[in-house]
Amino acid sequence: MKRRDFIRIASACSVSAFIHTRAGGIRLFAQIPGGTLDPHLIPKFRAPLLIPPAMPRVAKRHVAGARSIDYYEIAVRQFEQQVLPPGMPMTTVWGYGPATDAARGGPLVFNAPSLTIEAKFNTPVRIKWINQLVDSSGQYLPHLLPVDPTLHWANPPGGVDGRDMRPAFASTPERYSGPVPLVTHVHGAAGVGDESDGYAEAWFLPDAANIPGGYAAEGTWYDFFKSKAFAKFGVEWERGSATFQYPNLNRASTLWYHDHALGMTRLNVYAGPAGFYLLRGGPGDDVVDGRTGKSAVLPGPAPSLGDAPGRSYFEIPLAIQDRSFNSDGSLFYPDTRAFFGDADGPYLPESDVPPIWNPEFFGNTLMVNGRTWPFLDVEQRRYRLRLLNGCQARFVILDFSRIAGVRVTQIGNEGGFLPEPFNLTDKADNRLLLAPAERADVIVDFSNVPRGDYVLANLGPDEPFAGGAPGEDFPLSDPEGTGQVLQFRVSRRSSPDKTTAPEDLVLPLPQALSQPVRTRRLVLAEAMSGSVDDAPAAALLGIVTGDPETGASWQTRSWMDPITENPSVGDTEIWEIYNTTSDAHPIHIHETTFQVLDRQETIVDETEGTVRLDDDDEASEPEPGESGRKDTVIAYPDEVTRIQLQFNTAGQYVWHCHIVEHEDNEMMRPYRVGPLQPGQPSSVA
Repeated sequence: MKRRDFIRIASACSVSAFIHTRAGGIRLFAQIPGGTLDPHLIPKFRAPLLIPPAMPRVAKRHVAGARSIDYYEIAVRQFEQQVLPPGMPMTTVWGYGPATDAARGGPLVFNAPSLTIEAKFNTPVRIKWINQLVDSSGQYLPHLLPVDPTLHWANPPGGVDGRDMRPAFASTPERYSGPVPLVTHVHGAAGVGDESDGYAEAWFLPDAANIPGGYAAEGTWYDFFKSKAFAKFGVEWERGSATFQYPNLNRASTLWYHDHALGMTRLNVYAGPAGFYLLRGGPGDDVVDGRTGKSAVLPGPAPSLGDAPGRSYFEIPLAIQDRSFNSDGSLFYPDTRAFFGDADGPYLPESDVPPIWNPEFFGNTLMVNGRTWPFLDVEQRRYRLRLLNGCQARFVILDFSRIAGVRVTQIGNEGGFLPEPFNLTDKADNRLLLAPAERADVIVDFSNVPRGDYVLANLGPDEPFAGGAPGEDFPLSDPEGTGQVLQFRVSRRSSPDKTTAPEDLVLPLPQALSQPVRTRRLVLAEAMSGSVDDAPAAALLGIVTGDPETGASWQTRSWMDPITENPSVGDTEIWEIYNTTSDAHPIHIHETTFQVLDRQETIVDETEGTVRLDDDDEASEPEPGESGRKDTVIAYPDEVTRIQLQFNTAGQYVWHCHIVEHEDNEMMRPYRVGPLQPGQPSSVA
């Protein structure tokens, strides 16, 4: 199925209490397992949507040989948050926030997701990221969620020699309960140096008083990047922290930041640390009103530093995430592979199936900006919504069609503005597909919506996504639960709307990429258990060799295998991503943004480990919302997805699936731009 097929839906299925299965039968909706709190007992639309304020900065500094930089000190802490509606228990979470009272211009609060970093084109942002997961006496806090120590992970108890490795166990170990490693990645920051990218082996523990003896306090690459940051920027990294700098030379776009520690991203992000990073200005932000030739007026304002309380906002970021809860308000995440239903033990040494890791996880509750099923008061006017799918594995299909009279236009994606506006109302039935980590910049026009309350729906499945039509090729999400996202409460417009109509917008074109110098063929694969039937043991990336026209073979690679993708600085390449699995994968490539070229169906022979192009299928163009530049692309099963990338910054980076359970168990590979760096760690060459 092509991506565009998702907009088809049988009207009889849109609000039915029944769903069609893949086999064409019918079954009742089943509640998604997870946690002791029944999601249907959580009151909906009781709390207002939290619109994240701007993150206060410590200073605007002047640096020799460069223009001023914005300096922040941002920490991760543990705290209580009212995620569930008022009157229900609070939830212990982690989140980013200002680490010092010296930060100015905004509230000194911690939240999950966090405050929004407002960045300007060509004005570097320097951030001291601090791991403050300690209690009031300075003792480290254990993880809120079950850490599987049998994966290839950060592994602090392995010590300096055994960190960032998959440990060996003679029997099934207990969940890890030691200090938590963190390292922050600004997702979509193109052109950032590798010392500031949040490399998965550059993690660091908190500066706690009770780190056990023999534990590694930092990851394999931490010291190398620490020295590199000092040489480049003159910054000293203190224990329990790292200072990164972002040049902000890519197009104006919707970025976000989150943890990226090796083998733990799924757990660290699920606990809460994430936030928006909005980059504005520069040639990529030059939007014109086609009627007048003058600068267009987009809906705004967005939250900014120094805002007075109670200000109205018409540009709003929305982070959509899925979670499950226990009746005491705590987060639920499975602590056994038995939750997945394909392997209930015994595990080590009898089995090669990880005892805690689950191949995917789907929360039975949706939350937006850190609150379950909130409401948002809007006026009869245009709004600019910055949408992020921050779910673990869930693909969402946002359905605006139940809002009478609404008009929705997509103007941007991860890499900035589209080449031209895409009318979702007329051309996509008011529906928008977002894979995990994908973003969309949309204008939602409520001008002709009658006053009243309306629900933004989700048609994406409560299971792995493979493309196709909701209700026909996969079951719809629970219409009384995960099928609802948030409520819009529409009221009369309080002032004139002077924004430019979306159809009159002339959007800036991205700079053309240079001619590709090579084509790389890559594979997405699944490693099945050798001891348990039909049980995935890991998800893998690798390379494809041979001619796909007649039949090519693939070879998988693990995180520790030597690098196979090593473009030179300035090279433009085509990457062909062959998906041999049965599910779609959102593939994210650090350091750069790319152009989606096309997709083509393939014929996969899993027994022989071969793939060839389907002679009966012609390559299909990308969807309109995938035009321009992206940093995350959906690779559909039994298809090759072709993208064109340019690599302009030397260093060590990663590419991976952004289903975070996959990323944490081998579906991530390092790649290097340019030659080996003198003195770099030798764990991955």
